[in-house]
Amino acid sequence: MAAGYFRVGVQRGVRQEFTDSVIYIYAHLHLYRLSLSITRISELALITLCMSFFGRSRPEGKVLETVGIFEALKQHGKYETGQLFLHSVFGYRGIVLFPWHARLYDRDVTPLACERPETPDTSQSKEVKGKTHTYYQVLIDTRDCPHISQRSQTEAVTFLANHDDSRALYAIPGLDYVSHEDILPYNSTEHVPIQHELFERFLMFNPSKNPSFSARDTLLAWQEKNHPWLELSDVHRETTENIRVTVIPFYMGVREAQNSNVYWWRYCIRLENLGHEVVQLRERHWRIFSLSGTLETVRGRGVVGREPVLSKEQPAFQYSSHVSLQAPSGHMWGTFRIERTDGSHFDVRIPPFSLESNKDDKAPPTGYPL
Repeated sequence: MAAGYFRVGVQRGVRQEFTDSVIYIYAHLHLYRLSLSITRISELALITLCMSFFGRSRPEGKVLETVGIFEALKQHGKYETGQLFLHSVFGYRGIVLFPWHARLYDRDVTPLACERPETPDTSQSKEVKGKTHTYYQVLIDTRDCPHISQRSQTEAVTFLANHDDSRALYAIPGLDYVSHEDILPYNSTEHVPIQHELFERFLMFNPSKNPSFSARDTLLAWQEKNHPWLELSDVHRETTENIRVTVIPFYMGVREAQNSNVYWWRYCIRLENLGHEVVQLRERHWRIFSLSGTLETVRGRGVVGREPVLSKEQPAFQYSSHVSLQAPSGHMWGTFRIERTDGSHFDVRIPPFSLESNKDDKAPPTGYPL
């Protein structure tokens, strides 16, 4: 994709059946099909193209707000701190803070295996060969948060609070992890193109650089201080009947409760409909094994109080949750019960993943981690 051929805009109040904030992209017509073949962009991020080519006027009273110019996708290498982007699936504007190099365990690239046993194997999450994959810590533009909150939590990065209550958590709004292939890079001449309370504390405008935003010392100090609790190390992925489930576990730290240690993890899950059939998540079924020898079963309706619909227009749903064990390690695996429009059901596998505590004895951050 040639850089500089795309102009990005946000138009509000159009196509209400999808979202209140729609990304419109105007392109040279001869690059239209090429761009679609290079990157998969959801209906949200690419609902309308080429309105100007066909002489169509914008809906009366609607204002198109220029955001920036698309840049070439990086097929090799990584995006740098300060890179502006659109999320290719959720459509929000964001900026890269720094990269993470994770190990991706993708079960879709291996031959079909026999049914997995109900008793976990400590090597289970490693039976698929992992490959290095780049993710990014990013800030989400707060103007876009209300429009994605039904499909992606905007307060998904949580920390253990410094309270006597071992279950107390706090979150940093508008912080996310984004895979390399979900980045649609663009540039802007604005000095503050992203609205977020941490933007100017973490980044400074530097027109002599590309991208034109550099890390402040506060960002570098924050990254170093919170590295153990932000670090993304393993990613697990598996697809069942065109529903892809990606799981990323994070160790959060240990707290003492009733004279015993309680170890905490958060895990981020993304469900994505890769097909054309509309489906809805109805139930979850978890198996949680602790090194202490306990095996817990959890069943319930939906996830985080929702039963999301996955369609061609809104193919993905992402959420975070938490689990605690009275042991420094364990495993989780399970299924999601999915319902088709005709009322039939099928189970989507959640890839098994390890819950491992950090090897060092550093305490989790106390207070707001800045």
